[in-house]
Amino acid sequence: MNAREQWGTRAGFILAAIGSAVGLGNIWRFPYVAYENGGGAFFLPYLFALLTAGIPLLIMEFTLGHKYRGSAPLSYARFTKKAEWIGWWQVAISFVIATYYAVIIAWAISYTFFAFNQSWGEDTGGFLMGEYLQRVDIVSGGAPGDFGSLVPGVLIPLIVVWIITLGVLFKGVKRGIEVANRIFIPLLVVMFLLIVIRAVTLEGALDGLNAFFRPDWAEIMSPGVWVAAYGQIFFSLSIAFAIMITYSSYLPKKADINNNAFITGFSNSSFELLAGIGVFAALGFMASASGTTVADVADAGIGLAFVVFPEIINTFPGFNGFFGVLFFGSLVLAGLSSLISIVETFISGLQDKFQISRAKAVAFGGGLSALISLLYATQGGLFFLDAADYFINQFGVALAGLVSVIAVAWFVKGLPTLQNHANGVSDFRTGAWWKVCLGVITPFVLGYMFIQNTVINLTSNYEDYPTSFLLVSGWGVALGAIIVGFILAAFKWKKSALELPAEQSEKGVDQ
Repeated sequence: MNAREQWGTRAGFILAAIGSAVGLGNIWRFPYVAYENGGGAFFLPYLFALLTAGIPLLIMEFTLGHKYRGSAPLSYARFTKKAEWIGWWQVAISFVIATYYAVIIAWAISYTFFAFNQSWGEDTGGFLMGEYLQRVDIVSGGAPGDFGSLVPGVLIPLIVVWIITLGVLFKGVKRGIEVANRIFIPLLVVMFLLIVIRAVTLEGALDGLNAFFRPDWAEIMSPGVWVAAYGQIFFSLSIAFAIMITYSSYLPKKADINNNAFITGFSNSSFELLAGIGVFAALGFMASASGTTVADVADAGIGLAFVVFPEIINTFPGFNGFFGVLFFGSLVLAGLSSLISIVETFISGLQDKFQISRAKAVAFGGGLSALISLLYATQGGLFFLDAADYFINQFGVALAGLVSVIAVAWFVKGLPTLQNHANGVSDFRTGAWWKVCLGVITPFVLGYMFIQNTVINLTSNYEDYPTSFLLVSGWGVALGAIIVGFILAAFKWKKSALELPAEQSEKGVDQ
């Protein structure tokens, strides 16, 4: 059996894990979630969620990958054959996310160039939906579910995204993923620090920061705020879609799993806080310049990144293009580091299950995801993207996380085994806290979230989309990922594939 690839250094692994966790959601989702759920008071449930769900789940996934030395499907199969389908389900979720995540990065690349001379004009919302995305309902009177034609302005940067991503993955773990993250992550931090420094010096920045940090302590009593905190931690840490299991499988024998999880978790949260400061300082400036309040201009997601921020850049007192390039360049770097980790999950799964080379796995798995991503580069692509993103997160990632925790903690009762392994290779040991968090707190919160989301989506259509459209592009995508999980788990492993490999070299352990 060939020795599994390994990270060159511990720092390389940590940077890659942070690169996966720090993505578009840190920049365009966290600030608004915090603002909407109590401002400064939100940080209390957020920190509680990090310590009771985020880091414990990171430790669990790091340990599964490190102990069982495989992709998510192989690690779960070695843990217990009955759980292999969970690994494939998570891989299928990653596959879906990769297909549309690449398109959003392509938008960011386009907007990095638009930022030089503010090509988006004064009507930034109209430019995004009409001129740039050429949304099918705007340009031809179509409806959600209609494809329209490919949009060249999206297609060309999308090809660039896939060339970079697959080029890095062809190089492998040490010479590809590790090298890329050693460049991307420090550069991302420097660029965003420059954004923050410039934003906080703008007129009105203090109003934005007051809106972001001012605590509304009454909100802490609302269950919805705690659910929002757990949801943000869960979705921002790359948990439950096979990434952290895959990445940790490339660690050498001596790996400080517990510390690595804390470093990754707190680094991700630190960047989210930095993003919140930069975003709300800029929103405060925009509110001041337009004579409105922060509440009037605050937004999240695509609206924040591609509508509100171009408006902010338009009104900048100077260096408009430079600030715009920094912001959209940051989105590109954050997106690429995450996309590389997402695609690596199914490349690793294909290598393990079908015993093929990395080059073939990248060509087939990466090539197929790139081909499917063309759907989202059409005039109707935004509608498909919106539905797929919502349902694969709410009924894919979150549900897969719930099922994996219940399977490990309740059915297999594997927490003591995993804890002993993690403590045996770590500088400090976890105790009852870890088992209580995974065995009680996390299943309860994720179960509550799942029930709540199910009720909401069965009683009303997401974004009022037609039911027929959601059944295919939303519910169908989420259910399809589960079905794919069972189908791939049904394939037989090659002889001896489920045997743990012999002890590997410890070279590069603590460099």
